[in-house]
Amino acid sequence: MKTKILFLGLVLSLFTISCNKDEEDNSTITAEEASMNAKIDIANDDVSDIVDGEFVATMDNNVSGKSNEVSETSLPPCVTITRVPAFGTALTPGTLVTKTIDFGTTGCPMPNGNILKGKIIMSFTFNPGAASHTINYQFLNFYHNALKLDGNKSFTRTMSVATASSPSHPVVVMNMEMTVTFPNGNVLERVGTRTREIIAGFNTPNVFLDNVYQVTGNWTTTFPNTTVQTSTITTPLNVKMSCISVNKPLLVSGVITFVRNNNPATLDYGNGDCDNLAVFTINGNSYNVTIGN
Repeated sequence: MKTKILFLGLVLSLFTISCNKDEEDNSTITAEEASMNAKIDIANDDVSDIVDGEFVATMDNNVSGKSNEVSETSLPPCVTITRVPAFGTALTPGTLVTKTIDFGTTGCPMPNGNILKGKIIMSFTFNPGAASHTINYQFLNFYHNALKLDGNKSFTRTMSVATASSPSHPVVVMNMEMTVTFPNGNVLERVGTRTREIIAGFNTPNVFLDNVYQVTGNWTTTFPNTTVQTSTITTPLNVKMSCISVNKPLLVSGVITFVRNNNPATLDYGNGDCDNLAVFTINGNSYNVTIGN
């Protein structure tokens, strides 16, 4: 039987199992809740990319705080960045650095089309010789599209040990403990970790289209009705920057497994092609789903 290609929202509606229309069944994720999850994931990825980019810029040039590296996190002119100690001051090892990334109050469009408002405040100790760096950041009246983000996040950035098949490269472990408020007033809590490392393209810092990232991790999401859902990356996700050139989603392979009340479902992002499709599986049934554009 030919597999149907459906929009993600329609397919995810199959998550809802109801024995009685007057009774709410929280045993599986609903389409609305799945949509909430996806929006939070996108916000987390954008924020973490921005903060990591600003950390790298400080390490590349501690006086100006600007990097010559071309990256997907390049910020548009509507963003204002301030620093303590002020830009123009040469940093010495052991200095506590605070950078405020201000997206304004009217909405600042990012290169990927997402609209950001408010501020991200990040802090770290400038110590270029350290084997590991911890960056903390928090939100001040910050919105990612229509979502308001609150709480604290941090990540630890280390360099991997070089092997015969892989040069030393950054490994970033992100820690999340945050709340997200939706326009309708629903508040979701997100706690967990994501580990991201560059597995290709690190040796060509001025060309980001050859970058490939691998992501692993797990997290829990608590919904307004106190239902808790776990999400685990059971096969590492691959993010391929070259997909930008064909206007396709960057996430090209890997599997996320969702579990609620012991009821699992999976989303498989494919075999590395720059396309809009993933395979969603629940209760033994699989569907091709549109994941973007």
